[in-house]
Amino acid sequence: MQGLWIIMDDQSVKLAKQPAYPIANLHQQDLLLIIQIPCFNEADTLPEVMADLPRSLPGVGRVEILVIDDGSTDNTVEVARRCGVQHVVSHGFNRGLAAAYQTGIDTALRLGAAIIVNTDGDNQYPGSRIGDLIAPILSNQADIVVGDRQPHTLQHFSPTKRLLQWVGSWVVRLASGTQVPDATSGFRALSREAALRQIVLTRFSYTLETIIQAGKKGLRVAHLPIMVNPTPRQSRLHKGNWNFVQRQAAIILRIYMLYEPLRTFLLLATPMLLAGVFLLARFLYFYFTLQTASGRHIQSVLIGGTLIIVGFLIVVVGILADISATQRALLEELLYRQRKAELERDYSRE
Repeated sequence: MQGLWIIMDDQSVKLAKQPAYPIANLHQQDLLLIIQIPCFNEADTLPEVMADLPRSLPGVGRVEILVIDDGSTDNTVEVARRCGVQHVVSHGFNRGLAAAYQTGIDTALRLGAAIIVNTDGDNQYPGSRIGDLIAPILSNQADIVVGDRQPHTLQHFSPTKRLLQWVGSWVVRLASGTQVPDATSGFRALSREAALRQIVLTRFSYTLETIIQAGKKGLRVAHLPIMVNPTPRQSRLHKGNWNFVQRQAAIILRIYMLYEPLRTFLLLATPMLLAGVFLLARFLYFYFTLQTASGRHIQSVLIGGTLIIVGFLIVVVGILADISATQRALLEELLYRQRKAELERDYSRE
């Protein structure tokens, strides 16, 4: 079988290339599901994860597994091969969860996946529920399905963490226009079309960003209640709850501003404009009621005028950012079409 060499950070890993076809022409027997597992030193838990993954599913022709080795220093790659993983791709050094996720999506698309499922290498998510997870995609009812861990019921989460998870997911629902109750869940399924439209821009985590992207791009996002396995180790993604909150809040704000720049800058400008108008109205009230002596209440004019000018400048910046966002949307559409055309061209050569 001819091989495909994927180069990642000066390391090459040989992948077996599978027959692939444009998704529109796929029949059930040709439909490829790829389960991707981003891993960083997961040699101890990877066998449990693999044991729980399905090898065949109704409505799917083939199920294959892809491990993304994010610069592991243990024998994760060797364990993956012993467990029968069909595809392994490695980063030369640890680039983080977001980069590993995007590498998996890109690799799965090149391998011809019609549906991609992402799960973790720490055995947190139930592989036995993958059939239920992809069902809305198979029935064309959703483009993305997110596994809802129901964080409010997880006893191994502290009360503070449960509260922060709820608040964070609520903010993401507002920002994205979706109804996902567990925004930070990494157990999710994507159709080929949804995967082609996703581009992870942040380096910390992909979970919140991709949901906001999906909502802003009009993709259909569903969710599925699941039960998870407790993971005894502490998260290696962040240094505590407040560090997690700060980094995720920055991601939400950045991605929201990227897709809604005018609204964001209007929200920033409105308090300044209202305060400025109030102060000027205060001065005019005293002036026309003859309660303003020479030189009195002049501070209201200075401060109010300054606030109105600053608010107006923020609105102007918002308009310019909105024009830039329109150009970015056009570039994203061109990138989507280019990626799709390149993949279909590769398939036609086989």
